[in-house]
Parts: sequence; C-alpha cells; structure tokens
Amino acid sequence: MIDYLQTIFVVVVAMVYVQAEKSKVIPPYIKQCIRNDPKLNECLAAEINHLRPYLKEGIDEIELPPVEPFRMDSLSLAITGGSNGYKITLRDIDLFGASNFSIQKVLLRPNAPFEGKVRIPKMTMDAKYASTGVLLVLPANGNGSFHADLGDVTATVKGIVSSYYKDTEKYYNLDFLEVDLVIKKAYMVVSKVNNNRIIVEATNLFLRENGQEVLQVMMPQLRSKLAAIFKAIVNQLLTHVPADTFFSN
Repeated sequence: MIDYLQTIFVVVVAMVYVQAEKSKVIPPYIKQCIRNDPKLNECLAAEINHLRPYLKEGIDEIELPPVEPFRMDSLSLAITGGSNGYKITLRDIDLFGASNFSIQKVLLRPNAPFEGKVRIPKMTMDAKYASTGVLLVLPANGNGSFHADLGDVTATVKGIVSSYYKDTEKYYNLDFLEVDLVIKKAYMVVSKVNNNRIIVEATNLFLRENGQEVLQVMMPQLRSKLAAIFKAIVNQLLTHVPADTFFSN
C-alpha cells in the first residue's frame, strides 16, 4: 500500500512539474532556442534580431524605455597638436539608427568569451559643438551644432556572461562587453558656430577633407561609450527574464 501511494505521489509531482513547465508564458519579445541545437549559434542570432523592434519601441514589463536615441554625455577630440591645436568637444550627443542592427554572426565557445558581428546600415549623430585652437590658420574658438552621418557600420563584439540565482531561478548577467567599430562612410558638418560664416565654412571644409581622420580620433571614446550603452540594455533584459525563458528543452 505504501509503495502504491509513493508511486501515485511521484506521478502527481511529475504531472505538476510538466504542467508548470507548459504554463510558463514566453514573452512575445523572446524567440526561444533549443539548448542542444547543433545550429544554436544561428538560432541565437535570429533570437537577437527578433528583439530588434521591441527594443526600438521599449518593453514596459522589464522597465526598458525605447532605446532610440542612444544618449552620450560628451566626446573630447584633440584633432591637431601643439599649444594652439584644434580641439573639439561634443556634448549632449544623440545617436540614431543603432537599433536598426542586424546580427550577422554569433559564436559561443565553452570557457571562452562569446563573439558577434553586427551590421548597422546608417547612424546619425547630433550634438552641441564647441571648438578651441587654430584651424587652417584661423582662430576656431566657437560654439554651435554638430551633425554626422555614419554609414556602412560593422561592429565586432566580444563579451563574458555569468549566471546567478535569484529566488531559486537562474539568471544571466553580461559582465563585460567590448565593441570594435568599422565605419566606412562618414559625413560631418557644423552649423551656427557663433553665427560666423567664415568659421563654419573653414570647419566644414576641414571635416569634408579629413572626416575619416576625425572619426579615428573619435573612435576609442565612441567604442567605449557604445559598449556601456549596449551592456546596460542587455542587462536590463537579463535582470528581468529568467535564463530558462531563452531556451526550450
């Protein structure tokens, strides 16, 4: 009799567990992958691409506002050297277009950082502009507006993910993220610099002829700030969504 009751108990527990697993509601912004799928990397790329429109609009249930525009505090650029070198400071930067990403590749390896390749067709940057120093023999001190069109952008990302338990459920955390950028097209322009037409024209001539050089000076700070933004967005998702939600058995 005892063995019979034990058998019934085990069956009931198993049924409850199965029903609980079935009753888990998968949020619409999650596209599940199978853990042991031989094409798991391809599935994860598709899963991240599936998230794209939700990130753009924001996800209220995980307290994630719309990610556009990406906002950065400032970039400080020393364009030319010397005591009177031309220096640019960009403040209150709004970056548009990064949420139109497409994941080209995801690579997961045991006991190694993950890698990914991301393509962004176009990003635009708007900021407050300030400059000091001498540019093309002209004093270039002034304040105005800055705009940039950045096209054909490829980002290579590397990161480390850990896991932890909260209320008996497993969660992931993105501990580290590194972003390397290649931007093939760059168009930059300033306007309303002290309402001085000569400074505006000289600056824009310099930016047209030296856009890639200016971009390379900007790149280390841009990579670092974008990595911090991406990491914060990812962890906002991972903090609210249990690890098992991303996978089906």
